[in-house]
Amino acid sequence: MQPDRPRHPAWIRWLWLGAGVLALALGVIGAFVPLLPTTPFVLLSAFCFSRGCIRCEAWLLAHPRLGPIVRDWRAERAVPLRAKQLASVMMVIGCAVAWPKLPAPWQWAPVLICGAVATWLWSLPTRRAAD
Repeated sequence: MQPDRPRHPAWIRWLWLGAGVLALALGVIGAFVPLLPTTPFVLLSAFCFSRGCIRCEAWLLAHPRLGPIVRDWRAERAVPLRAKQLASVMMVIGCAVAWPKLPAPWQWAPVLICGAVATWLWSLPTRRAAD
């Protein structure tokens, strides 16, 4: 049984729900677009759903592809090695694609942002493979 969560006013729950839907949409888009990482947005959506819509949180936790990311994070505060590797490769590809298309001073923006995200991602504990 879950402990009771603080009950927020309806308008605050709607804000949390909206933020969760937006984060989840960005995470799903990030699965296909190299510059958007999926895992941080899925984790953010779970955080938002936990405050705005318990049914959405339950749906996310039960999802066959997205649920394990959130469950692993909550259980171990760790990210799977495969997710770290894939995110890093996709960010490098995204930066390489964006570099020639952006004007000179803006070419560094994706590199700096992806570098910061990669640094944060690799600073997190790595989930051990199931034995």
